Amino acid sequence: MKRVIIGLSGGVDSSVAAYLLKEQGYEVIGLFMKNWHDDSVTISDECPWLEDSNDAMLVADKLGIPFQTVDLSEQYKERIVDYMFSEYEKGRTPNPDVLCNREIKFDVFMDIAMELGADYVATGHYCRKGTLVRGGKEIYQLLSGVDGNKDQSYFLCQLSQAQLAKALFPIGHLTKPQVRDIAKAQDLITAEKRDSQGLCFIGKVKLPEFLQQQLKPKEGVIVEVDDSLSVYNTPRPEFGSKLQLLEFLSKKPEYNLSDGKVVGKHQGAHYFTKGQRKGLAVGGTKEPLFVIDTDVDENIIYTGQGKNHPGLLRNVLFVSENELHWIREDLSLKEGETMEVFARIRYRQPLQKATLHKVETGLYVEFNEMQSAITEGQFVAWYHGEELLGSGIIS
Repeated sequence: MKRVIIGLSGGVDSSVAAYLLKEQGYEVIGLFMKNWHDDSVTISDECPWLEDSNDAMLVADKLGIPFQTVDLSEQYKERIVDYMFSEYEKGRTPNPDVLCNREIKFDVFMDIAMELGADYVATGHYCRKGTLVRGGKEIYQLLSGVDGNKDQSYFLCQLSQAQLAKALFPIGHLTKPQVRDIAKAQDLITAEKRDSQGLCFIGKVKLPEFLQQQLKPKEGVIVEVDDSLSVYNTPRPEFGSKLQLLEFLSKKPEYNLSDGKVVGKHQGAHYFTKGQRKGLAVGGTKEPLFVIDTDVDENIIYTGQGKNHPGLLRNVLFVSENELHWIREDLSLKEGETMEVFARIRYRQPLQKATLHKVETGLYVEFNEMQSAITEGQFVAWYHGEELLGSGIIS
């Protein structure tokens, strides 16, 4: 019997994953990860770990599998929370869920599982794993979940071959309604439980209040930039090479205070992110204001009216070499090579046609269509059909 250690979160997905593994004849052990202690920053009772760990324990009891709690809050603070603070401070917008999978669930947690003699680690993610044999060597594939509404492959876009080798995703071939039906049929306490939202393991937080633990409020101005600004309407220069064109298109405009009018005040540019609409508290505009850029050095937020403001739209982004990651290392591009792919810059975004261009310093991702709010610090992930091939942090 192969031993599988499953991260039981107290939700319906991991509960059903544990049940299915047991049905398949694995020896299953449930582990609940306690990664956060400070409930003062969570909104209401959105993700109280106590209730979750209790539900996880009741599910384990119902399934007749051993259960224990592991406290990973120290590693979570170091690797996720501190990283978040430092990224926001730089004016970038991190994705803690992607990092949480790479750094916590499939690293720290996986190490603990292996020490407990596990052959595999399982989670309740909506994605699938494939295996190919090339030149006598097994290569693992990360495939999107069958349920298009719930596909979570994007959140696992930073996994390595070594991590995938030991991973199991028991519910990836099911839809959410099917998962709930199985939970009901097995009388699991989590069958009707709502999905948790917000930060991985912390729950729903008031982000400014959460960030204020380390990033102090600092009053600054909100500037509205008109879509007639010359930078948006300057004819494109002629370029001697495709590379020069890509470099030009990947650069965001540089704004100055004189490029618009002051329309309000804010409590810290580092609390805001590109594309954000809520929290600006500025009224009286024909169309809603969206953040088009933040300047954390000068503490200025630049905004524009409407979701089609030219300050929000670009079709090329860059990933620097040290932030580039291939799940399929055998398909990684060499300098000068290109690849046609489908890509997304955020979870749940429909896949977009794009071309990858490998250069010495990293990788350009050129989309066929304009993309809204390409945000530094977020992840771009690229696919071939159902398979996620690689990802990178947007520079």
